[in-house]
Amino acid sequence: MESLLCLLSPATSKLSLISPSSSMAASATSFSSLSFASMASPPQRKTSTPRKRSSKLAKTPSPKLPTSNIDPNASSSVPPKKVLVPIGFGTEEMEAVIMVDVLRRAGAEVIVASVESQLEIEAAGGIRLVADTSISNCANEIFDLVALPGGMPGSARLRDCEVLQQITSRQAEDKRLYGAICAAPAVTLLPWGLLRRKQTTCHPAFMDKLPTFWAVKSNIQVSGELTTSRGPGTSFEFALSLAEQLFGESTANEVGELLLMHTADDLRGKDEFNEVEWSIDHKPRVLIPVANGSEEIEIVTIVDILRRAKLDVVVASIEKSVQILASRGTKIIADKLIGDASESIYDLIILPGEIAGAKRLHKSKVLKELLKEQGVAGRIYGAVCSSPAVLHSQGLLKVIEIK
Repeated sequence: MESLLCLLSPATSKLSLISPSSSMAASATSFSSLSFASMASPPQRKTSTPRKRSSKLAKTPSPKLPTSNIDPNASSSVPPKKVLVPIGFGTEEMEAVIMVDVLRRAGAEVIVASVESQLEIEAAGGIRLVADTSISNCANEIFDLVALPGGMPGSARLRDCEVLQQITSRQAEDKRLYGAICAAPAVTLLPWGLLRRKQTTCHPAFMDKLPTFWAVKSNIQVSGELTTSRGPGTSFEFALSLAEQLFGESTANEVGELLLMHTADDLRGKDEFNEVEWSIDHKPRVLIPVANGSEEIEIVTIVDILRRAKLDVVVASIEKSVQILASRGTKIIADKLIGDASESIYDLIILPGEIAGAKRLHKSKVLKELLKEQGVAGRIYGAVCSSPAVLHSQGLLKVIEIK
């Protein structure tokens, strides 16, 4: 009666419930021989003319960041597009992480800067993020884009940062790109005077704060150098719009395809075998194991949404440290180490994906034992992207042929 959840990518929002005793048809083998060639070797990036400004796609992203999605043939003489994403206490983690991930995939050098006195911040949904640097170190830098995530009180923390105000005001004065999402247009940019004569959208809860004549109820609103958006659910659209303005439509479309934003067979239904009732007489407890190389969008999105649903979510690192470096360079601090997390029983265990992270999850003996116990007890477990291979390698998937 044990059950399994499988997801495909950072952009996939629909869960499919199946049973490992009657799984979907597949031709999987062992984890070590499973082919991930289509994910590991994306098509080479094509340069295109941006909507507002011309630039070749950069060869390298931020320092110490993965470069697997960057065109190796791009000219090294052209500096990468430089993007600032500020964060503070209460920043909406989905908005911040999706922006960073998408723009780094597009080829931008993204700097995550803390407006607080320390680099580590706790986001609105409880995820702890570590910035690359302090905002004070960015005061004299020139950016191609300054993009503000929303969330509360995160937007107010950004608003109260004088250095960030100076950077963003200079950005607007120099006619360079800037943007904000969720509460940030109304709470941050409006008091700074950076919405004047700009059509703007924001989270519905803050629309009444915008000047009525210029307020627009749209998911994405581009008005000159300013781009605004509504909230966590529009974060992908927002980030891809910014990528298009920096690198052109072709690059934005290609990144969207890599994230499975626009799949040819967009199946919104679910096939369920050996149906089981999810009947729990207590607050559901969920374990999200993470490792160096795990996909940050998948981690943050799953955790954020489940916590909004009032589930008790524990993020556990399988590394020696609670801090992990995710696949696109985002630094995330887990709630605890996997050894400490293993002392509890979970109603649901979900594995985030990305090949490097999945391989590290596969090597964790503690996680292997937890998953084994989960299966024996008939409790639910799941995986996204490349991590179903981890479940398969541990005998938690039984493959059958469906005629």
